[in-house]
Amino acid sequence: FTLVEIVVVLFVIGIAAALTYAQLDRDPRDTLQREGRRFAGALEHAALLAQWKNQTLGVSAGGGAYRFWRRGSPADGDSERWVALSDDDVLAPRALPAPLIAVPQLYAGAPVPSEAVFPLSPSGRNEPYVIALASPEWQILLAADPLNRVALIGPTPR
Repeated sequence: FTLVEIVVVLFVIGIAAALTYAQLDRDPRDTLQREGRRFAGALEHAALLAQWKNQTLGVSAGGGAYRFWRRGSPADGDSERWVALSDDDVLAPRALPAPLIAVPQLYAGAPVPSEAVFPLSPSGRNEPYVIALASPEWQILLAADPLNRVALIGPTPR
């Protein structure tokens, strides 16, 4: 064999391997679990940040995105308003890859509207909540306990 023939064979094998890998990466459960782990990590980070900065932070999830918030400061005279966080890369607004959606399920054991903001207290003790990440066929639940530990439940068929 000549060097050119060997290079061509290696090139063909490389293309075949890349196509096989691309097909394996399309399992929607993998994407759902990856996004669930990312969101769970961000939720735990936000809860720790709320304690560290002694601020009430919040999270909202709806449609194809989720976002983190902070409570307005009393100095501004607007301590009841939620202000979008923009100074933390981990807590930046995140658009989920299509066709995933985020749906708030429960807060303190009660159903919540889709536009609800779940508060994360500076005391470190929060009400338990559940947020679902879903694709058309599968869903995964992010369940947070009062000590801000987030467990991933699933994926389960929808």
